Amino acid sequence: MRTSLLHHALVALLITVLAAPLLPLQAQKPARNTRMDWWREARFGLFIHWGLYAVPAGSWNGRTDYGEWIRFSAQIPLKTYDGFVAQFNPTKFDPAAWVRMAKAAGMKYIVITSKHHDGFALFDAPGTDFDVMSTPFKRDIMKELSDECHKQGMRICWYYSIMDWHHPDYLPRRAWETDRDTVGADFDRYVAFMKEHLRTLVTTYGDIGILWFDGEWESTWNMTRGADLATFVRSHAPHIIINNRVDGGRAGMQGFSAGGVSAGDYGTPEQEIPATGLPGVDWETCMTMNDHWGYNDHDTAWKSSRDLLRMLADIASKGGNYLLNIGPRADGTFPPESIERLEAIGAWMKSNGEAIHGTTASPFATVPFGRCTQKAIKGGTRLYFHIFDWPSTGTLLLPGLTNRVRRAYLLANPSHAALPMRATDEGIEVTLPTTPPDTINTVLAVDIAGSPAIITAPQIMASADIFCDTLHVTLAKQPARIVTRYTLDGSAPTTSSTMTTTPIVLTTTTTVTARNFRKTGAVGLASSRTFRKVEPLAALAVRDPLPGLQYAQYEGRWKALPDFRSLTPMKTGIVPDITPVRPAGAEWYGVQYNGLIRVDATGVYAFTLASDDGSRLTIDGQVVVDHDGLHSLSERSAMVPLSAGYHSIAIDYFQGEGGDGLVLTWGRAGAPQVPVATDRLFHE
Repeated sequence: MRTSLLHHALVALLITVLAAPLLPLQAQKPARNTRMDWWREARFGLFIHWGLYAVPAGSWNGRTDYGEWIRFSAQIPLKTYDGFVAQFNPTKFDPAAWVRMAKAAGMKYIVITSKHHDGFALFDAPGTDFDVMSTPFKRDIMKELSDECHKQGMRICWYYSIMDWHHPDYLPRRAWETDRDTVGADFDRYVAFMKEHLRTLVTTYGDIGILWFDGEWESTWNMTRGADLATFVRSHAPHIIINNRVDGGRAGMQGFSAGGVSAGDYGTPEQEIPATGLPGVDWETCMTMNDHWGYNDHDTAWKSSRDLLRMLADIASKGGNYLLNIGPRADGTFPPESIERLEAIGAWMKSNGEAIHGTTASPFATVPFGRCTQKAIKGGTRLYFHIFDWPSTGTLLLPGLTNRVRRAYLLANPSHAALPMRATDEGIEVTLPTTPPDTINTVLAVDIAGSPAIITAPQIMASADIFCDTLHVTLAKQPARIVTRYTLDGSAPTTSSTMTTTPIVLTTTTTVTARNFRKTGAVGLASSRTFRKVEPLAALAVRDPLPGLQYAQYEGRWKALPDFRSLTPMKTGIVPDITPVRPAGAEWYGVQYNGLIRVDATGVYAFTLASDDGSRLTIDGQVVVDHDGLHSLSERSAMVPLSAGYHSIAIDYFQGEGGDGLVLTWGRAGAPQVPVATDRLFHE
């Protein structure tokens, strides 16, 4: 699943994401809404990564940390990898059991790898013998699974990789495949081959819910080819849903298409959950149960049932779908750890599934005790409060809710007995039992009249929490007949406190506390934010620095950043910026950059470090951004006060298998960030 991204494309995409708000993938046309209806209702699905890579089970030449990318990561020659075909014989494959387990877990659709990057097809694929019919098993797995899904009322969906490490016409080749030349290779011929696969997949297995594309990031694929492929698929299956990986516009692992332009229907964040969700955008988080997509018999890093259940609630509360992965073993069975987690999820869903299926995103900006989902009911709305932290006081406050409440009850209580409640200035207060029915997530259902009417705590806004000279603080505008009052001494606002009209100018460390009021008095919760006046880091005494940064390159396998100072570099030199350069033939490597950054004006600066995998930014000996560890392409940000002049800067980075990704952006607090330009980087 992990993707390769060229650095220049990564920079462009990150700039786009940072500089502009995300838009819907395409206009909300009636035809799209019609085909998306069942998907939006489902909210929860099963991802299955299965293929020849299950045979080595993650192990090769003494290493045990491989997954579905094993042919690429271990650089296995094609002829050697083809030998797995004769070993693939999943005699314990039971499609009925697979579907039953998914259904019992509350999942509504299954997405399975009909063909992954290695090119091996789990169906009777036209134009190739590199498929399941050439194995000792000799049965069309996709047909058996789709038949069982249709029988049990489960949506069957296909994953299909555009990238293909096996087909002779697919380009580009892996750099290490010196035994495979490209003479006579024709990428257009490969596209025709791929279209025949897709035509077969969407016309011969009954109704197919989704075509889940992947492997679209290489240079031979683009937006035009993606749009053409989507058109081709829909010419054979007009109602099929297609994800945004059909074309070349995906912005890294975040999974959303830059500028909202895609031939697909929804975004696909991988191994992460968007912090606040994205209103108006359909999206689906795909995630592993442990560290690998394909089966690895040494991978014991299983997420707990508790974490998986809370992730499900978190994703639904933000308006997304959860596609949870299992990598079956080579014999056709699910790992027992996966089965245990499906059963635990299913036990919870049996009582609480209605708080997931068919729900929409929370109407609350935040819920301090957990999450919230909602759905329309006759004459009103049912709010589902997912309680992660059970209140020790015996009462739960639904902050800022002003609707008339018809009733409140726990979904886990079969009788749905009404709970006592009362309206307060801060919201609706519900009396709960002393102990929760479920310590992981107890769901409180609250039926209200009409659509949710919530008065949120005032939003206190500023460019940063720290400042060097003065800082302008503003309070968000409130609805009509609501006024916001504030204090600057940490005390609770009252009806006699100052009413906000203009920005508040701070010159010293101050705690701003704000609350909303109407004629009847205070309403909703108060909010508070402390702003600290700080001294900027002093500039260094530097004379005539030279352009560029010093760098040292290392090779090794790490799960976290090593102490590069204790290692012997493979290569050193001067580079103009931090563009990572992979050593020839290396899958894992690290780089340390050292030098100076020039700051023109004293102030607070925001730095964002985006990387795949671990990275760390240090300025003047202080760690500013720590983004260490194995992870997909993602970013972290921090603020630092700097005096005008030169400051020491160090960037540590390591990369595992997959694509390189390292970008540093910066800007004055509150201003747009841009990549650090080469004319800002120096060394002595």
